Amino acid sequence: MEHHVYFWLKEDRQNDNDLALFEKGIEALLLSPNVASGHWGKPAATAERTVTDHSFDYAISLKFDSMESHNAYQEGDSIHDEFISGFKEWWSKVLVMDLA
Repeated sequence: MEHHVYFWLKEDRQNDNDLALFEKGIEALLLSPNVASGHWGKPAATAERTVTDHSFDYAISLKFDSMESHNAYQEGDSIHDEFISGFKEWWSKVLVMDLA
């Protein structure tokens, strides 16, 4: 299964130091033993179209070998828990889209 998360950071976090810290936090998520593979990025410089959304600041895409791995990541994975604890006050919006 795939887990896609989009982050909109608060305006006061839009500085080089905080962005670097957030990127380190996202990188740490990729090290979770529950994650099979993943990558993250910022909006691509694609053409503006009515069906594209470039408004988010960061996105991460994680792949899990099973629903059980995903559930373990969501429920008690120390790396995931630390990320949420450390950054939950930084974002103004988060959108999650999971694929089977």
